[in-house]
This record gives sequence, C-alpha cells and structure tokens, in this order.
Amino acid sequence: MMTANKGLTHLDESGGAKMVDVGGKPTTRRIARAGGRITMKPETLQLIRAGDLKKGDVLGVARIAGIMAAKRTAELIPLCHPLPLEDIALELTINEDESAIEIGATVKTTGQTGVEMEALTAVSVAALTIYDMAKAIDREMRIGDIRLLEKRGGARGDFLAEK
Repeated sequence: MMTANKGLTHLDESGGAKMVDVGGKPTTRRIARAGGRITMKPETLQLIRAGDLKKGDVLGVARIAGIMAAKRTAELIPLCHPLPLEDIALELTINEDESAIEIGATVKTTGQTGVEMEALTAVSVAALTIYDMAKAIDREMRIGDIRLLEKRGGARGDFLAEK
C-alpha cells in the first residue's frame, strides 16, 4: 500500500487520486506546445497530399478533430480541469523524406492551471483521425513521438524540450 504521494500532484497523502486544488494559484497567461507524428507508406502519404482518399480532406478533418479534442480534454482525462481556451492552433506538415505527417498543437489560456494536456490531446486525436481516415489503405501506420515541446506560464516556470 502506498503511504505517500511522492510529490505527485494528483495523489493525496494515502495515494488516492485527487483533483489538484488550483484555487489559490495566480491567474497567468499559459501556453503549451505539443508535437507528434504519424508515419505511413509513401503511397498513403501521396494519396493524403493529393486529397484522393474516399473519406475526404484528411488534413482538414484531422485539424478540426484536434481542435475539438483540446476543447473536451477535461471530459477525456479524469483529473483535468475544464479551461476556457483562448486559442488552439494545429499544424500538420507533410514530411516526404520520412513518409510522415508531423503534427503540432499550440494551446493558450489565461488561467490558474496550464494547457499541456489540451495540447497533447489535440495532437493525439489529430493523429488518430488521420489513422482512421486512411486505415482502409494502410493499417501499418504508426503514431508516435507525442510529447510536450514547450510550456510557458505558471508557478513551475517555463519548459522547453530538448531536441
């Protein structure tokens, strides 16, 4: 049995799950950037680039899915706070050399807690949407490298991932 939370903010003294109390934290500008990628067969990438998949504009739909997911993060991740998001931007870039689509999300708010989970959720759901739309022609696609790239604002200060 766990007797201490070992510094984890979502665990109480006895090791049980809890939502973090952000009531006493100052309201500040918060920005998070996350990234990830989905790798596929070159033929699949070309069909996506050309817009020739039966399900339509893969990149456009993935962008909208990522934005919608960021807005619903608190419904998906049990201990996340619902946040008033001020801006959500998704970039989907075709990387021909690696036969991949690079996904980047930037999320902004002014609040008492950060938007890291919203940015990570946006990237994850955008990648899953691409997979869903292209799985009929390529079930070997790989989703990966999803990570926080940058965080600004808050008591713990700024974070910039190593390359």
